[in-house]
Amino acid sequence: MIVRSLGKTGPQVSALGLGCMGMSGMYGPSDRAEGIATIHAALDAGVTLLDTGDFYGMGHNELLIGEALKGVPRDRFQVSVKFGAQRDPAGNWLGYDARPAAVKTALAYTLNRLGLDHIDVYRPARLDPNVPIEETVGAIADMVRAGYVRHIGLSEVGADTIRRAAAVHPICDLQIEYALVSRGIEAEILPTCRELGIGVTAYGVLSRGLISGHWTREQGQAAGDFRSHSPRFQGENLDHNLALVEALRAVAEAKGVSVAQIAIGWALSRGSDIVPLVGARRRDRLAEALGALDVDLSADDLAAIERAVPPNAAAGDRYAPQQMAMLDSERRQGERRS
Repeated sequence: MIVRSLGKTGPQVSALGLGCMGMSGMYGPSDRAEGIATIHAALDAGVTLLDTGDFYGMGHNELLIGEALKGVPRDRFQVSVKFGAQRDPAGNWLGYDARPAAVKTALAYTLNRLGLDHIDVYRPARLDPNVPIEETVGAIADMVRAGYVRHIGLSEVGADTIRRAAAVHPICDLQIEYALVSRGIEAEILPTCRELGIGVTAYGVLSRGLISGHWTREQGQAAGDFRSHSPRFQGENLDHNLALVEALRAVAEAKGVSVAQIAIGWALSRGSDIVPLVGARRRDRLAEALGALDVDLSADDLAAIERAVPPNAAAGDRYAPQQMAMLDSERRQGERRS
C-alpha cells in the first residue's frame, strides 16, 4: 500500500482512506455484515485510515467500526472522527455544538463506542457559529495533552478559520469535499493548507456515487438516502451531470479502467498531500476503488479528463441550501461569522 502523510505534523496513512458513513444508513438501507466485511477487506488490503462521525446513524457507525476492529492490532489502523453535529431521535439535523465541554463529552462517548483508548484524528464536523474556533481547538488540545487524542483535524472550514485554528495547535489535515465536480478549494483553501503544511483528506471524490459510473436516474430514492434531496441529483441537474459522466467514461475506457478509477486517480494526482476517502460500503466497490492506486495518469490523460469534466462543470450545489449556509468553507474570502 502506498502511504502518505497527513500534513507535516500528522501520521502516515494509506494513500486511500475508507469513509464509513454509508454503512450506517445515510445512503438508504445498509448491510451490517457486509459493512464489517468491507472494513476487514480494507484492512487486509493495507488501508489504515478509517473515517467516521459520531452522528452517523447516531452512534451506529462507531459501534460498527468498534465491532470490526476487535482483535485488530492498534498499530494497523488510524481512526478519524468528526463530532459536533446535533440530531434528534428521528434523525433530523439540529445544528452544531462545539463548546469545550461538549467536545470532551462527545469524545468520551466516542471512545466508549469504538472501544479505543485514543482517537488518531479528532475534528469538529463544521464550524459552530456560536463558538470561536480557538475555543474548540483548545478543548481538543486539552485531550491531546491528556492522551485521548493524537492529532487535531478540521472539516469544511475556510482559509481564515484554518489560520486561526493553526495558531492554537498544529492541525494535521482538513477534511473537505474535493472531486472533479467539486473544486472550490483550489482557489484559496488548498493553497492555505499547503502554506501551513496541513494535509487534505478529500471526501466525496465520487460525488456520493454521482461520478462513479454506476449511477442511474432511478437510484437514490430509498428511505433515508439524503441524495434524494441533493441538488446535483435532481431533474435537469442530474441529466447534465450524467452527461459529464459519459464524457468521463470515454476517457476511462480509452485508458482501460473504470469511471470510478479514473475519478479517484485524478484526486490522487492532485498532490501527495491529498488522501482521498472512498465511501465503499461493499467489498466489490472497495476492490474497484483500490484499483485506482494502479492507474498511472499521464499529462495527456489528465488533459483529457479536464476536457471531459472542466472546472465548475457540474450543475447544482453539493448540498441543499440550508446545509450550504452552514459551510464556513463556502463563505467568500473576507466574510466572517458574527
